[in-house]
Amino acid sequence: MFYEIRRYQTQPGRRDEWVRYMEEAVIPFQIEQGMTVTASFVDEEDPDGYVWIRRFEDEQERLALYANVYESRRWRDEFDPKVKSLLLVDQIKVTRVAPTPISALR
Repeated sequence: MFYEIRRYQTQPGRRDEWVRYMEEAVIPFQIEQGMTVTASFVDEEDPDGYVWIRRFEDEQERLALYANVYESRRWRDEFDPKVKSLLLVDQIKVTRVAPTPISALR
């Protein structure tokens, strides 16, 4: 099992709008497609920072779920344009991590 920690920068001053969109549209859609969204955070030290975490059982599952989400017509037509309008997409940072033996997230 592993996690993706995804760090985003919103367009300046648009984080609240982004959080609403994530919680009302993006996260529910991804969960419907089989994603496990573990957490969603706003950065207390950066007014435009947002972090979320997804969990995958293995690389095969990640690839299948990425295809379900990002290759879907709905993602391309509805979500992708909105995401690109709210985020600084060139600043997206994804860190892949695996829990240690005593981690509560195992």
